[in-house]
Amino acid sequence: MSTASVVAPVSLAKDRTAKTPDPTVTDPALVKRAVKAAALGNAMEWFDFGVYSYIAVTLGKVFFPSGNPTAQLLSTFGAFAAAFLVRPLGGMVFGPLGDRVGRQKVLALTMIMMAAGTFAIGLIPSYATIGVGAPILLLAARLVQGFSTGGEYAGASTFIAEYAPDKRRGFLGSWLEFGTLAGYIAGAGLVTIMTALLSADDLTSWGWRIPFLVAGPMGIIGLYLRLRLEETPAFAAEAEKAENNRPKTPLRETVTGQWRALLLCVGLVLVFNVTDYMLLSYMPSYLTGQLHYDETHGLLVVLGVMAVMMIAQPFVGALTDRVGRRPVIATGCAGFLLLSVPALLLIREGSLLAVALGMGALGLLLVCFTAAMPSALPALFPTKVRYGSLSIGFNVSVSLFGGTTPLVVTALIGATGNMMMPAYYMMAAAVIGGFAVWRMAESAGRPLPGSAPSVAGRHAG
Repeated sequence: MSTASVVAPVSLAKDRTAKTPDPTVTDPALVKRAVKAAALGNAMEWFDFGVYSYIAVTLGKVFFPSGNPTAQLLSTFGAFAAAFLVRPLGGMVFGPLGDRVGRQKVLALTMIMMAAGTFAIGLIPSYATIGVGAPILLLAARLVQGFSTGGEYAGASTFIAEYAPDKRRGFLGSWLEFGTLAGYIAGAGLVTIMTALLSADDLTSWGWRIPFLVAGPMGIIGLYLRLRLEETPAFAAEAEKAENNRPKTPLRETVTGQWRALLLCVGLVLVFNVTDYMLLSYMPSYLTGQLHYDETHGLLVVLGVMAVMMIAQPFVGALTDRVGRRPVIATGCAGFLLLSVPALLLIREGSLLAVALGMGALGLLLVCFTAAMPSALPALFPTKVRYGSLSIGFNVSVSLFGGTTPLVVTALIGATGNMMMPAYYMMAAAVIGGFAVWRMAESAGRPLPGSAPSVAGRHAG
């Protein structure tokens, strides 16, 4: 059967002589290895980004001139946001490359670059030592991180989606964001331990370097895991059709040929990442910088919220296989629209219980996205352009809306004095995400576009 008949079952009614493709029977051991390597690699990627967020106040003191603490924090988040501005470039390079030479090779390359960029941050001298050269070198390292990450999420989610059986894609895909949360927890946990054990002077003078230098050996481990992966069955089948086993897809086809799916991708990723970065990256700094909350306690609350999210992650992922991706994502959008203001009011009340309840409510709503998106987003695109189109759509949305969230919200609070800006920002994102989920097609339990049906082999567990 042709690719079109897989994407549009209606064509079968018109051509009853069309041959149904033989399903791909997945090897449970290979699927498990693919999920583990993608998730662990993603955890290491987001350990690096998480550390930067959680230690942002200290980095502002190290790399920027002393003076206004708000200006220092804005400068630090500006460097954070700059990495996201180059992510579309990384997506435009790594995505189509992944569609041409394979997912596995590109994922190994992004792992090397991300680890190198993070390790380099730990070696940069402070502003007091080399002056303006310090923030310039910090920005350069962040750009390397952002460029490499442009090919990371789309590649990892594509890799798992193309390995997973159709009826378990939601559950298996949810482990990708389980890895992300594990990386955040590792980064937050290390920063929390250092904050508790080191004096403010020690943390500023040398302690902040430790989590960045850890990226070196972590990157080697991640690279080893990814080099042991085999190419996905879907890509292998696509490559077999193409001359010299190298599918050649013009960038124009990757973009203009998928414009509707790209718009849906941008909308879905917008609500996913605005809420994600608001909760996991911005809130620690909001608690300490805006609400003057105790830094260690604030980090511990975020750490606890992420632990709860990790526990819920695979269960909600499995739920998307049963009820569908759309109802779960729609629930998250409705929840952020209705509960963002009450949750932030709880957080602003200031007591440990109130902060934990407000953050916990937002965290559980965020799981609706983290559990569903790794399986929903790859299903928007056919195999031939999946990595490239998803990389471009994902990274354009993250760059414009997700990664800039800490910077924009900090600036809005500074300009208006309105401490409820984080809630309003999440509500606006929820409206856009709700429209996108209304327009998307359900993909649960169905073959990926352009691929044969995929079923679990024996002893799939």
